[in-house]
Amino acid sequence: MASPDLSGRDRLAVMGGTDDATHVVRHVLDDVGPSYRPVGQASLIEALIGAIRGLSPIPEFYWMETSAVPDSPAVGVEWLDEVRVKEATSLFDRFFPDSFAQPEDGGAHRWAGIVDSLGSRERPEPLAVAADVWSAADCGFLAGVCVHPSARGRGLAQAVCGFVIEALVRRHGRAALMVHADNQAAIAVYERLGMTKRLLRAAQVVSP
Repeated sequence: MASPDLSGRDRLAVMGGTDDATHVVRHVLDDVGPSYRPVGQASLIEALIGAIRGLSPIPEFYWMETSAVPDSPAVGVEWLDEVRVKEATSLFDRFFPDSFAQPEDGGAHRWAGIVDSLGSRERPEPLAVAADVWSAADCGFLAGVCVHPSARGRGLAQAVCGFVIEALVRRHGRAALMVHADNQAAIAVYERLGMTKRLLRAAQVVSP
C-alpha cells in the first residue's frame, strides 16, 4: 500500500512472502518513484534489500501497541491549550528538532503535557509533552514525546505518555507508536505502560 506524505515521508507498506513481495515492490517503485520507502517486518525488508538493486537499509524500529488502559496514574498531565502548545514549540526547537510530530506543524489532534517550573524563580512552561496524531478509527497514534533535559528522571515521560495512551485506548480501542530500536530508555517506559513491541524496518532507494 503506497501512502504519500505519511508522517513526513512517502511510504510503501509491504506484507507477504518474499518472492511475491519482491516482484510487487520492484514494479510499484517503478510506478510511484524513488521517494517511497518500503516498510514492513524486519526480515521481509532485509530480503527485499538483498533482492532489489538500489535499496538501502534504514535503522530498525519497533511498532509498539496496547489495547489496555495503563495501570500507573498520570499525575499532573493536562491537554494543552493553544498558548501552551505554542510554548512547547521551543522545547522541540532546542531538544528534539527531528521529531516527526511538531507543535508548529498543526498536524496533531491535540497535545498533552506537564506544565511546571524548573526552579522557584522560573516561570511555568511545558516540561514534557506528547501528541495524539495521525490516529485512525480503530487505532490511536502517539508521537512527539519530548521531555526537557533538566526535568528527566522524574517520571514525566511515563506520566504524559500514559495519559495519552489511556485517552487513545478509550476512544479507539488501541494505542500505538513507533520508536527507534536502540532507544532503550523510551522502550522501557512504553513497556511499563503495557505496550508490546514488533520489530520493523524500512529501506530507501539510493542513486547508483
